[in-house]
Parts: sequence; structure tokens; C-alpha cells
Amino acid sequence: MGTSTTSAPTSTPEADGAVETRGIEPVPDHERRGRVRELFPTWVAANISVLLLTMGASLVINNGLNFWQVLVVAAIASAVSFGMVGLLSVSGKWGGAPGAMLSRAAFGVRGNYFPGAILWVARFGWETINAVTGAYAILTVLHLVFGIKANNALIVVTLLAFVACTFLVSGMGRKALNLCNKYSTYLFSLISVVVLIYLIVKMPWGAIFAKSPGSGAMMIAGIGTIAAGGISWVPTGPDFARYLPHSASGRKIVGTTVSGAALVLVPMVVMGGVMAVSNPELANQNTDPMSFLGQVLPSAIAIPYLITALIGMMLINSLSMYSAGFTAQTMGVKLPRAMAVSINAAISLIGGLFMMLVAKDFIGQFIAFLTLLAVSFSAWIGVYGVDMARRHKKAVRYDADSLMNISRTSRYWYKGGFSWQAMTAWAIALVAGLCFTKVEWFTGPLAGTWIGQNGLGWAATILIAAVVFAVLPAARENAPEQAPERAADEDRPTVEVG
Repeated sequence: MGTSTTSAPTSTPEADGAVETRGIEPVPDHERRGRVRELFPTWVAANISVLLLTMGASLVINNGLNFWQVLVVAAIASAVSFGMVGLLSVSGKWGGAPGAMLSRAAFGVRGNYFPGAILWVARFGWETINAVTGAYAILTVLHLVFGIKANNALIVVTLLAFVACTFLVSGMGRKALNLCNKYSTYLFSLISVVVLIYLIVKMPWGAIFAKSPGSGAMMIAGIGTIAAGGISWVPTGPDFARYLPHSASGRKIVGTTVSGAALVLVPMVVMGGVMAVSNPELANQNTDPMSFLGQVLPSAIAIPYLITALIGMMLINSLSMYSAGFTAQTMGVKLPRAMAVSINAAISLIGGLFMMLVAKDFIGQFIAFLTLLAVSFSAWIGVYGVDMARRHKKAVRYDADSLMNISRTSRYWYKGGFSWQAMTAWAIALVAGLCFTKVEWFTGPLAGTWIGQNGLGWAATILIAAVVFAVLPAARENAPEQAPERAADEDRPTVEVG
């Protein structure tokens, strides 16, 4: 597996059409025509999910938080999680490659298979959750408009329709996603203003502001729950920054990422908390997370809002599948990216059918999945972040030829294809993070500690991975004569961030 050599990056420019043909190979400098502002609608679209309303409601119902605490939790969660997304996205414009590909430089060309497999499996779960949510949104719209009640046959049809649309958009690539994200941002902003005005007029604000505050521990736990979604996007960040030129500002990448995400995440979480006061059952929709909108909002508002959210959830899944295709290719799946995406589409369809037809506690499974997702991604984040900090001072940050070369002549072969330092830090942090974790069907031995009780397993995982990797001796890359440096990296400008 590790002795074969993948061909060097192609020099064929990306077609100017809508369908992206480039796979995991680094983007050459003459194709780097992206703009930082294009990231804004990307991260707006990545957060258009009605599940944020349910999660905001759970902060009130389950965590006992009041309005101001929900606002603080949402703001901190979006800043922390998408701050990491933006910071690690800078590596995308350094190397012009997806995050799963750049990760080879940290873990080694063989070692990268291990964290890559975890990230790939986690993507399956995330896409399944989104597919199920999208199907429920379709079912709710059908019920509100036509009075059609859900049945098993209709569930299969709606889930299949949602996954098929997601597959078509994600298979077209970056240009199609950017276009869809742009107009969905306008549409969602418009309907959200309508919903916000309705809530301002109709909600019992006296009762909302009179609610007593919850504990600090519940606020900390709430931050982890809300931040988990953003953390899952961290390895994906470089995928959408790889078309940016070397001159793109690192600070602007971070700022645009955080502001785009916060524009949607914070209001939706807060609106969910506000809705929970008027309808306490909102956070207890265990089987259908969408139907509550028909109870809280009038049909004239709920229907267009659900349709807008449906478009948003399709785009979220499209973004996830887009990056999952890259992960599949780095794992050795010898298929074009669009075909690799089809694997994820099929798995999300099968998993979605299981959740909708067999399993019943959707919200409980969703929260458990978010908790485990945050831990599994956090181990990768800690190692990758330290590796990225070390590369900031190097003359050549990422060598494109060596990223594509999986033979022992690669600069990132290290010892036997593994960076034992990175693998050690990643494995220790992953195990430790699971020890601090508690979900419905799993309780780690350290879940009763202060870290575990406050839902900070993900934060501990990042810290442990970073510290262990930082104190271990840095892995030595192969000699330049074995993996020649590309001259294109020599004119790289200074970067402000990361």
C-alpha cells in the first residue's frame, strides 16, 4: 500500500465550467484566483440548520440557562469553534490542497490513513444526521401544506430525494457550491428577519427575561455542545481555502470564517432558546426535530422558513460530501472525486433509513454523536495545529510533489511512512478524550471528573494532543535531494496568522 507512487500533480487547469474536475492534487499558483470574501457565504451556508434551534432550546430546557446565558454560550461557541476552522484554513492557501491531504505532512503518508479513517467515518455520521433532518423537513412541509402524514414509503422517498439532490450539488464542486451558498445566504437572511420580527412581537419577553440563570457548569457544557458542530468543520477548512492565492490575508480568512458562521449560528441558537419558553416540548422532539416549527410559527412563516432551512441543510451536506470525497481519495480510494462522493451518499442513505425507520430517539442520538464527533476531530486538530505552527517558520511549508508521492522518496515518508511523534500524540489524546466522555450508551472512566462533568472532553483532547506532540522531538523530513522542493514556494509572502 505504501510503496506505490501516485503521479505528480497535474498541470491541467481547472475548467471554467461549473463542474470541478480537480481532485486531491494541490492547486497550482496560476489557478489560485479565489477571494477571501467567497468564504463568507460558505460558512453561512454551513450553519443553516434547524437543528440549531433545537439545540438552543435544549440549553433552556435541559441546561436551565436563561436568555443572556444562551446568548453568551452561542457567541463563545461560534468564536472558539470557527476560530479554529479559520486558523487551520490558512494552511489551505499555504499548500493549495485539502486538509486531509495536507495532513500527510504531519502524520506521514502512511500514518495519515489512521486519523483519516476516523474523520471519514465521522463524516458518514454527520451526513446521515443532515440527511435525516432534511427528510423530516420535507415531511413537515408536506404535512403543513397538503395535510399528508408520514408513512414508511414516504420516508424512503423523501430521504432518497434529499440525498440525491445533495449528491448532485456536491459532485459539481467548488464553483457550484459557491454559487448556491451565495444565493441561499440572501434567501435565508430575508426569511430569518421575518421570523425574528414575529418572535419579537409574539414571544412573552417578560417571562423570558425573568427566567433565573443556570449554573456556570451548565454554561460550559452548553458551549461544548454548540461548538461540536463547528469543530467538525476544522479539517474541512483548508478544502475551501486552497484556491486562495498566497497573498490572501490570514487574518481575513479567520475573520471571514468566524463572522460568516456567527451570523447564522448565534441568532438561531438564541431563537431556539426563546421558542423554548413558549413551547417547552420543543427540546423533547425525540423522533422528529422539525415538526415543532409548525407549532411555534404560523404556517405562512413556518413553510417558507422550512423550505429555506431545507436548502441550507442540503448545502451543509453538500459541503460535507465535497470534503469527504477528498478524504476518500487520500485513503486510497482510486476513484474520481465525484465518484468518491457517491460512496458517502449511499452510506448516508442507508444510515438515514435506519434512523428514521428503526431507531426512535433522534435527538438523543444526535447529541451523543456530536459529543463523540468533537472528541474524534479534536485529536487531529491538536496535532495538525502544532505541525502548522512549526511550518510557519519554514522556507517551504508544504511540498506539492511530496504530498502526492506515497513512496519512500516522499519528503513526508519519515520512518516507514509514519511520523511516530504525531501518531503517538494523536492516539494518546484520542483515548484520553474518550475517557472523559459520557453519552447515552458509553461512559468513560474519567467522565465523573470536573472535565467530564462539564463536557470539556473535546478541549482536553486538543490540549493533550498539542502538548504531547510539541514536547516530542520534531520528526525529520526526508533530505531535499530525495524530495525536491518546488520553486513556486520560494516566493511565498509573509502571513499574519498561523
